[in-house]
Amino acid sequence: MNTRPPSHRLTRRRLAALAAAVGLLATGCSADDSSDPDGAGASGGGRIKVAMVTHGSEGDAFWDRVRRGAEAAAAKDGIELTYVSDPDPAGQAELIRKAVRDGVDGIALTLAKPAAMKGPVNEARAADIPVVGLNSGIDAWKSAGLLEFFGQDESVAGRAVGDKLDELKAEHALCVVHERGNVALEARCAGVKKTFGGIVENLYVDGTDMRAVSGVIAARLRQDPTIDQVVTNGADFALTAVDAAAEADSDADVATFDLNDDLVEAVRGGNVQFAVDQQPYLQGYLAVDALWLYRTNGNISGGGVAPVLTGPAFVTKANAASVAGFAADGTR
Repeated sequence: MNTRPPSHRLTRRRLAALAAAVGLLATGCSADDSSDPDGAGASGGGRIKVAMVTHGSEGDAFWDRVRRGAEAAAAKDGIELTYVSDPDPAGQAELIRKAVRDGVDGIALTLAKPAAMKGPVNEARAADIPVVGLNSGIDAWKSAGLLEFFGQDESVAGRAVGDKLDELKAEHALCVVHERGNVALEARCAGVKKTFGGIVENLYVDGTDMRAVSGVIAARLRQDPTIDQVVTNGADFALTAVDAAAEADSDADVATFDLNDDLVEAVRGGNVQFAVDQQPYLQGYLAVDALWLYRTNGNISGGGVAPVLTGPAFVTKANAASVAGFAADGTR
């Protein structure tokens, strides 16, 4: 792996970094506070600088949770964190290149479109900047040259949903894909098809236009009354699908991957059957913390050969109450 080796400032510097992290927690400083009296960072005199670059859309509650986890780890470790995102793969690639030009000490990124990230990841490696992956790209992170990966095996999650639909006696499911070509979303729906005993069809919608999403789902449900299940790939889309089913006068049930506080309440109330939680807060937290551990102690989670899985976990009416408080806090 062509990455800058971990810092060899031995125990004194390492203890200084830990002390700085404890100080941040005690005083409530943010991850962007630039104070570092001991200069314990790996980039020569300052704190470790990490850039997290995702394909998330602005204002998306899911990515807010990823960012919140990243910021919590940065505050603990005394890291100077920059979080940026762009759903357009070319835009995301340019953000990664900018982080390389800025000379960061580590990059955490998503691989929703792995081919588009190949060039900028190679540039980071050529600059000896360690890169870890999170959320999307579990089948591509090793070939892309990433050091570690934190997320959910989407194929495994999809197969688990297929089994769950069989338990619920569903027969004909729509799997709603809100971003065409996103490898994670496609893998989920493919997983559902592998284990579900009924019919599965993918329904592609424009996830940037929720009104259009509702209209497309409602239209498909009207066209085919045999559809008795809708599976979405995000909490907001699940809530929209509930409304679309009502508009279409359809008896189709709704289940989803991912959740937020409103979705948890919908599960508790029985409007949504279940949600698959991949724990986005944990993904953000672990990715940033892993770069700190690598730079200060040479640790590599998963040994560089296996991903660190954060899901899937099912949230159902039976356990939704125990999740609700964390969801309301923005950490689940």
